[in-house]
Amino acid sequence: MYHGFASLSTADGTSLSRGFSVSRLPRVVFGAGRLKDLPGIVTGYGKHALLVTGNKSLRASKNWPLIVDGLRAAGIAFESMAVEGEPSPALVDNAVAEFRRKGIDVVVGIGGGSALDAAKAIAGLLQPGNSVLDHLEGVGRDIPYKGPATPFIAVPTTAGTGSEATKNAVLSVQGENGYKKSFRDDKLVAEVALVDPELLATCPPEVIAANGMDAFTQLLESYVSINANPFTDALAWSGMGAVRDGFFAAYGGGNSEDAQRGRAAMAYGSLLSGITLAQAGLGSVHGLASPLGAFFPIPHGVVCGTLVATATEMNIRALRARTPTSPALGKYAEVGRLLSRQPTLTNVEAHRRLVEALHEWTERLALKRLGAYGVQERHVQKIVVNARGSSMKTNPTVLADGEIAEIVRARL
Repeated sequence: MYHGFASLSTADGTSLSRGFSVSRLPRVVFGAGRLKDLPGIVTGYGKHALLVTGNKSLRASKNWPLIVDGLRAAGIAFESMAVEGEPSPALVDNAVAEFRRKGIDVVVGIGGGSALDAAKAIAGLLQPGNSVLDHLEGVGRDIPYKGPATPFIAVPTTAGTGSEATKNAVLSVQGENGYKKSFRDDKLVAEVALVDPELLATCPPEVIAANGMDAFTQLLESYVSINANPFTDALAWSGMGAVRDGFFAAYGGGNSEDAQRGRAAMAYGSLLSGITLAQAGLGSVHGLASPLGAFFPIPHGVVCGTLVATATEMNIRALRARTPTSPALGKYAEVGRLLSRQPTLTNVEAHRRLVEALHEWTERLALKRLGAYGVQERHVQKIVVNARGSSMKTNPTVLADGEIAEIVRARL
């Protein structure tokens, strides 16, 4: 059940009369077994495809022969490449140099967020042929992207990033002077997002855990974002309910009806998280995820999972102290009631239950603390300085440096 009339207000409390806009979205094909539709979808864009996948799991699964045989049976020639780890600008540029003169009609990304982001960036540059560093925000040459992009089809095999629905390709250079930045443009949005929940069946529990926490964090942060609107609120609310109901069934694995329903719920929630983050933006967790993922070998979903409870608690505390009439406080309370299944809780009680539930999820899923990846007290200030990117700008309140540092220190 949706949460009622409050949904007709945007994050700053105004009504539908304020209006809102919706950025470009892909055509969505969703459902168990829909992977079989991929060859027919590809033929709508041409007869020569580039497949961009992860490095191991998909190619070792029963789905890889189905994909390859299906494309061949449809008369589609294809090239393929694998992405190991998070994609870098060099990987994108090298792929563009290798494939741009091979007559690629359509790029198909099949995998987790790294494979989809790499495929998205490659599709954007196959025709122009220039370096992604011309367009990478914050570290690039700040040249406007004009396209054209090669048609891109996204097939997620994990439930977390929502990259199948976004316009940004996240690229990383890891290390002391590393960065994690986006190549972002509406022309990069996938033509089709083919979401088959049964592709999650081969994900190990730790991947389900990390990616699921990423998806929930994206839904929660976009829900309380300063750019939220009734459209994104409705989707975020639906996605959070799906994650609540399906997360641990999917995490448990197997082929029971509960596990299958859980995978469908998580694939749906992840898809919606991509749509809502693309429209409304994110918050402090993703602001911190950028430097943490750049400077340390921490999987993105682990960053989200280990920080979301503490960051949510800090946001609530700061809002109470500085803007106690903020609609975000009411929204946090609504989510606390949703997760606890207790619709009559007061706002204060609901805030407490929300933070408790998120801490409980983090512990139950055995998500590691930041210190396990080498983050120490001496790194905190550098992380804080580099956490003021686009995601932090849509957080429901402006956090002071000391407050951001407190979030990090709590999870060392």
